[in-house]
Amino acid sequence: MRPSGRNPDQLRDVTFEKGFAKFAEGSCLVKFGNTHVLCTASVDERVPPFLRNKGTGWVTAEYGMLPRATHSRTDREAARGKQNGRTQEIQRLIGRALRSVVDLKAIGERQIIIDCDVLQADGGTRTAAISGAYVALHQALQGLVAKGKIAVIPLTHHVAAVSCGIVGGMPVLDLDYAEDSTAQADGNFVLTDEGSIIEIQTTAEDKPFDEVALFEMMRLARLGVEKITALQRAAIEG
Repeated sequence: MRPSGRNPDQLRDVTFEKGFAKFAEGSCLVKFGNTHVLCTASVDERVPPFLRNKGTGWVTAEYGMLPRATHSRTDREAARGKQNGRTQEIQRLIGRALRSVVDLKAIGERQIIIDCDVLQADGGTRTAAISGAYVALHQALQGLVAKGKIAVIPLTHHVAAVSCGIVGGMPVLDLDYAEDSTAQADGNFVLTDEGSIIEIQTTAEDKPFDEVALFEMMRLARLGVEKITALQRAAIEG
């Protein structure tokens, strides 16, 4: 039995609130159970220096956790003067995931900056951030179309992410902190709405696992992403 009482293939309660931040071109408050992440998308009419005069745009991401997102206070990284390795790794993952489904030439020489701020952390912050960031990105691109700056929304696929792991010897979907902290294996699956793979990060925390367990986690991830994308679409269309 999982600590939450959920079935192995059951997500936490997942919600997306589009347009949560008043001033951002795109925004979404995403909740995966008790993990809450505010995602905003800001349109910058300039590209980074390495892309100037190349006729293409860029999508990048920044990620951070508020000081009391967890059980005890953590210092702001700005106060420490540098980001830790985990923060850098997660924001690069978010950026890669989103760029993989955007036609960058179609957005012109402009940059969209995604900010993902964890308000409350209970496991799966990076997967919630990717899923919420897609909704914020879609809203920002929709705004560019409405203003006549681009012709169509330049998204090639829909993207969402979910965690899977092995807890008590059993593959399970969408780990909360109680499971994540004791898992024998932990993985993050970034997939398209068609179930195609964008990125998989899977690690044995206790002992090695075989391909049978990996394939079962993959199966669970596809089930989870199918449900998450349905909720994203409802938020986007709402």
